[in-house]
Amino acid sequence: MRKLLIVALATLWLPMASAQDSEAEYEAKLRELQSTIAELKSELGKVKSSRDNLQNDLQGTEVNIGKLHKKIERLKGELASQKKQLTQLQRQRAELRQQRRDQQQHIAEHINSAYRLGQQSQLKLLLNQQHPETVARTLKYYQYVLDARNEQIDAYLDVISELDTLEPKILKKNQQLESNRQTLQAQYQQLRSRQSERQRTLKQLQQSISSKDQQLRQLHRDKQHLEKLLEEVSAAIANLNLNSDGEPFAKRKGKMSLPVKGKIVNRFGGQRLEGKLKWEGLQITAGEGTSVSAIHHGRVVFSDYLKSHGLLLIIDHGDGYMSLYANNQTLLKEIGDWVSSGEEIARVGNSGGKASNGLYFEIRRQGKPVNPSSWCRG
Repeated sequence: MRKLLIVALATLWLPMASAQDSEAEYEAKLRELQSTIAELKSELGKVKSSRDNLQNDLQGTEVNIGKLHKKIERLKGELASQKKQLTQLQRQRAELRQQRRDQQQHIAEHINSAYRLGQQSQLKLLLNQQHPETVARTLKYYQYVLDARNEQIDAYLDVISELDTLEPKILKKNQQLESNRQTLQAQYQQLRSRQSERQRTLKQLQQSISSKDQQLRQLHRDKQHLEKLLEEVSAAIANLNLNSDGEPFAKRKGKMSLPVKGKIVNRFGGQRLEGKLKWEGLQITAGEGTSVSAIHHGRVVFSDYLKSHGLLLIIDHGDGYMSLYANNQTLLKEIGDWVSSGEEIARVGNSGGKASNGLYFEIRRQGKPVNPSSWCRG
């Protein structure tokens, strides 16, 4: 019996130990991947021409804009929370003040009753030649009035104490709100300055491309950068098991939703630059700051800036499937974060030097692009 129990426990333990080992291996590979990406970015960031200089300037500005948007969103959230707390405190104060007024009235009534009763002291009641039952009843009523009065006074003092504690909290919350409002205003001013700087750099970049051949060369370089990144990511997570209890990515084909609500302006396989290149994903126009959602559960394996793709986020969905979300305004997830299907991961923008706001979206299988329209509903 004991041997059977040991075998049973070992059978239960093995899958748990295996899952833990797999998770630890994935974490280790992610750390290696971060180091590899840092080296790759350093290599890609080496200045080769005046245009590369401008692109590096643009990258720095757009990364800062993304960080500022993230700070602004956080501050907005804090302000909303603080306003809610302040409203609750003010409501509580109003209720306490009403209680204080009610108790003041009750105390006044009790004092008046005690005064009228006090016209005949307890000693007078005892000395009066009244029936003993009448004296006892009057003394009991007298004690009841005194007890009730003491209770009202104690309750009144408690309310005063609560108000004394509450007032500094309200004052502090108002000060926090004002401080955060000022910080938010400063962040907005800094953001406007950065956006103006971006526009100037973007204009210079556009002027530096004088022919379609130059555009083609640039697009080829951008494609190579992305392929190199995906190569490194794929190599890092190859043969690793993405532990998840959810439905596998492949079984969700045709059932998933697009990551953003907007208009598809460029489709998979469509021509780019007069047929010299083809689109490998979808270009979806949407308003600045529109929410971008993960199409399926998975783990973030890249969350950073990549030239022309701007602020880019890549999610590993397991079994060789990945989804890419590019040209974002800001990224809300970091490398290593787990995400659920439909969870907000970024905000729509125009990073990567784009003239208009929108999301560039790809799905990859074993590193190769597949048609997102076959996987996601519009």
